[in-house]
Amino acid sequence: MALARRLLDHHQAGTTDMAPDIMRQTMDAYLDEERWAHEVDKIFRHLPLPMALSLELPEPGDYRAITKVGVPVLIVRGKDRKVRAFINACSHRGAPVCDDGHGHAPSGRFSCPYHAWTFNAEGSLVGVFGSKTFGDFDRDTAGLTELFCEEHSGFVWVGLTAGETFDMDEWLGGFAERLQSLDLENWHLYEQREIPGPGWKVTWDGYLEGYHQAAVHPETVGKNTIANLMTHDTYGPHQRFVFGRKSLGELADIPEAEWNPDDHIRLIHSGFPNFSLSGILGGFCLISQVYPGPNPNQTTTIQTVLTAKKPETLEEIAAADEFSEIGRVAIVDEDYALGFQIQEGLAAGGNEYFMFGRNEPTIQHYHNMVAKYSAD
Repeated sequence: MALARRLLDHHQAGTTDMAPDIMRQTMDAYLDEERWAHEVDKIFRHLPLPMALSLELPEPGDYRAITKVGVPVLIVRGKDRKVRAFINACSHRGAPVCDDGHGHAPSGRFSCPYHAWTFNAEGSLVGVFGSKTFGDFDRDTAGLTELFCEEHSGFVWVGLTAGETFDMDEWLGGFAERLQSLDLENWHLYEQREIPGPGWKVTWDGYLEGYHQAAVHPETVGKNTIANLMTHDTYGPHQRFVFGRKSLGELADIPEAEWNPDDHIRLIHSGFPNFSLSGILGGFCLISQVYPGPNPNQTTTIQTVLTAKKPETLEEIAAADEFSEIGRVAIVDEDYALGFQIQEGLAAGGNEYFMFGRNEPTIQHYHNMVAKYSAD
C-alpha cells in the first residue's frame, strides 16, 4: 500500500525518486582491464554470492555444479539436509568430481573421473582406488576444499575464497525481510537458461532503471510499465525499486480500502553484486544472476523463471511459456542486443564518461557500492 501510494503521488505530480545530483562515470570503469580485474576479485571473490536457489536442491543428494569467475563450485545437500559448497576439484590431482549442471547423487557420493577417488556430500574422502599400492596419507585432511555456504532468504550463498566466512544477517540487513516475504523456497522452477551478455557494468546498468523501458521494450516489459517512474529504497548495498504499471492512475479514483496494489506496481529486488529478482506478478517471477566473463567485455547470465506452483493445465503451461518468452526476448533481443552495441563502441572514444541522471538513483547507488567494496 505504501509503495503504491508513493508511486501514485509521483505519477500525479510528474516526478520520481531521485538522487541529489547527476553522477559521471569515466570510461575506465568499463574498459580498463586492470581495474576490472581488481574489482572482480574484490567483489565477486570476496563477498557472498547467491549461487543457487534453495528450491534447486530440495532433497538430500541434490547438487549443483557451477563454474563462475574462474572458480568451479559444487553445492550439495547432505543427508542432514544441510547445504554445503566445495571447490569442485579432487584433492588428488584437481579434476572436477562432477560436471557442471544440476543432478542427484542417490548415494550422496561423487567420484573423480581421473583416478576414481570418491567423496561424500560432506566433502570427506571416502574411497581411494588402489589404496594398498598408493601409499599412506592422512585421509582426514584430503577432503574437498570447503567454501562458505549458507541458506538464507531463499538463496544458497557461497563465498568463492576458501577460509572466508560471512555474517549473512549483517550482509543482508533489512533486505532479508524483503526477500523472505517472497517465500521463494515454495515456488516452482519452471525454466532456466544461460545467456551470454556484454560487459559486467554495461549489462548491470540495464537492470537498474526504467528510464529506457518505453524506447527499448515497447512490446515486452515496457508495454504495461510507466517509463521514468520509480520508488527507490536501499538496504546497505542492496536495493528495492518499484515501477508503476500503466493502470496505476486508476487508483486515484478508488478508495484506498479497495486497492489491490499488486495489480498496479512491479517490484524489483536487486541484490549486490549480481542478482535481480523481478515480477511476483500473476504467479510468475524472473531471476537474473549476472557473472563477469573472462574479460571486461563479457558476462554470462543465469536466467531463472519461477511459477507460484507447477503449471499443469494447458492454459497454465501456455501462460508460463508466455512469461518466460517475454523475459527471454526482453533480455536477449532487446537489452543485451543493445548492450553489445554499446560495449563494442566504448573503445572508439565517443564518450569520455557516462552520465547517470538524478532519475537513475539505482545506477548511482550500484556504482558507489562497487567503489566502496573494491577499495583497498
